[in-house]
Amino acid sequence: MPSNKPAEPWMSFLSEIDKFVKGDTVFHCLGGFVITQVYGGSRTTSDVDVLTLVQTVPGLYDFAGVGSPLHRRYKVCLDPVGIATLPENYEDRLNEIFPGNFERIRLLALDPYDLALAKLERNIERDRDDVKHLARTVPFDIEVLKKRYAEEFRVYVKNDAREDLTLQLWIDMIREST
Repeated sequence: MPSNKPAEPWMSFLSEIDKFVKGDTVFHCLGGFVITQVYGGSRTTSDVDVLTLVQTVPGLYDFAGVGSPLHRRYKVCLDPVGIATLPENYEDRLNEIFPGNFERIRLLALDPYDLALAKLERNIERDRDDVKHLARTVPFDIEVLKKRYAEEFRVYVKNDAREDLTLQLWIDMIREST
């Protein structure tokens, strides 16, 4: 499970961001970075998906986003996520990752069920592989996943019938893979 610091090049990249920001800065992280660095997923990723509605730092994405000098140096970048479907109370379940490694930045990761649900609408193969990995690693309690979907997530999806079916297929997939 979580290490006390991120692997390279992430540690160096995030340390540069820590030096760049002028004050306390919180990132709500999701996606492949959390899957690989927190839950030990073996796939590769080259970005840290961060929710932009949480906090904005002027010039940050020019400094550390796609095509930035930091991106060219470390081959990883910050990827601002402006729109994401997340469970209603996800903020109550955020977990700080890699505490004590940085002076100004705090990285908060979605809890594993919220992370899985954030991938439900897109539902590409990589998302399904990530969910299977989470289900084995955590391990998932299917009832928690179903309850969170029903009580905090379903109301926000665009096509509830499709997402109901996708969730059921994911539950079957999880049961087969664990």
